[in-house]
Amino acid sequence: MATATLQAPSMNEAHERDPFNNSCYGTTIDRPYKLVSLPVLDVIDFNERIIRGYEEGYGEKELPADLSVARSLIPAGTASLRDFSYIAPEIPEYIPENCTGCMDCVTECPDTAILGKVLSEEEWQQKMSQLPPEDRALYEPQWSRTKKYYDGFKKKLGVGGMFNIIIDPSKCKGCAECVTVCDDNALRMVPKTDEVMYKARKSHRLFKNMGPSDEKFISGNLLIDIMLKESAHIYTGGAGSCAGCGEGTALRMLCAATGSKYGEDWGIVAATGCNTVYTSTYPYNPYLVPWTNSLFENAPTYAIGVRMRWDQMGWKDKPLWVIGGDGAMYDIGFQALSRMFMSGLNIKVFVLDTQVYSNTGGQASTSSYTGQNTKMSVHGKAVFGKQERRKEIAQIAMMHPGVYVAQTTCAHVNHFYKAVLGALEYPGPAIVSCYTTCQPEHGVADNMAAEQARLAVDSRAFPLLIYDPRAGDTIKSRLSLQGNPNVKGDWYIHPKTGKEITFIDFARTEGRFAKHFDKDGNPSEVLLAANRDRLENWRLLQELAGLR
Repeated sequence: MATATLQAPSMNEAHERDPFNNSCYGTTIDRPYKLVSLPVLDVIDFNERIIRGYEEGYGEKELPADLSVARSLIPAGTASLRDFSYIAPEIPEYIPENCTGCMDCVTECPDTAILGKVLSEEEWQQKMSQLPPEDRALYEPQWSRTKKYYDGFKKKLGVGGMFNIIIDPSKCKGCAECVTVCDDNALRMVPKTDEVMYKARKSHRLFKNMGPSDEKFISGNLLIDIMLKESAHIYTGGAGSCAGCGEGTALRMLCAATGSKYGEDWGIVAATGCNTVYTSTYPYNPYLVPWTNSLFENAPTYAIGVRMRWDQMGWKDKPLWVIGGDGAMYDIGFQALSRMFMSGLNIKVFVLDTQVYSNTGGQASTSSYTGQNTKMSVHGKAVFGKQERRKEIAQIAMMHPGVYVAQTTCAHVNHFYKAVLGALEYPGPAIVSCYTTCQPEHGVADNMAAEQARLAVDSRAFPLLIYDPRAGDTIKSRLSLQGNPNVKGDWYIHPKTGKEITFIDFARTEGRFAKHFDKDGNPSEVLLAANRDRLENWRLLQELAGLR
């Protein structure tokens, strides 16, 4: 008697572990697998056999050592099939009546776990009417009539936009960054009860079924609205970064800005570092664009070869980003970076500046601040942390002829997007250095990435700048310090307290400087020297920009 063989459902379909098919390709709407026409990679086989093996817990021990595994090729977007719903005890809950539609939570989430959507009221009503009564009762109250999307557009266009924030329970790591950046109390952390998770999973599926946002409600003048565009969701989430990782947010925003203009028609060369570890934790790939990993020291050189070949193929308009940490760009790969600048080729560099070698355990880099306590620059009785001054990659890059330079943070959303879009528009080499909080090495909480980045700017630890060679014939005309507080003064004066915000105030909030303060809170001489260094650097920038 023949026995019927039960075939497991596809990884891109609903199944017992994912009953609403949330962990599938796509973000705001579902996308099919990217079928690669190469004999070396069968996308369907990879996802159904290899991804399934890792998701169900037997991949590391039972997968055969065949060519598909040995080649270490990972299809685009496989990280969307990854489930992180088990790793945190709490999840954000959306409170629609408090929401203003600012998009801060969507923008700052490092894991693509919070998504936004806006639909015309007519389209929204039509789609709601098609839902079963039970689903409509669950999902309809989750939409908001905000002043930004409803009242404003009702007055302008005669039709208002309905706005929705959704949490993807398969991607959320419970860092609570979204709650911290929300000034409207529209999000709160709640325990992951069975009921909460059921509602979250079902609501996320209903969100995806609503289709993409109506782009007439997405203002081209409001850069923070970029992530409402379907084309912006190039970074799918599912990467293995730490909870609240500042690098994850930076990569997501970089992909959103580039994707909003070029869709999926661009590529990445990534230097070895934290970014390559959590974005290529086999077999998970969070990118929907082609990317490759190179050695610590030669990613810019590698990119020169890719750029020249792309140009030969007629792909001159396809952007190419080189991504690396401060270890790869300030230190080990600095020679290659400088050579790339001098090539004049249309290559863009994105530096994830954590001021430390995060990937290998927290060693000091030339990006580390004076006095910083790191491995290999330990704060002890004889030596109080790193003794050297910080290297300034932006100023060095400015001295290379014909290079666009920006220094920015994810907390300064408009400045970040302007910096990245400016780099993309520039016809030659460009570098964008982004302050990225590393919670374990900086000694801050998981939800503090944006707060610490903002304080780094306020305290002159990491000034914002854009240097555009097209803006004039002098450094003064090319360099803009707009976005920094009190741009003509020394220190920023807090408007509520009237107190100066210095580098020491920044250091006081982070564990990496904790040993520099005595029991009464007085800073060490080394930290005072670091404070003078930061002010000196700020004054130099002011002088270069013609503000001093």
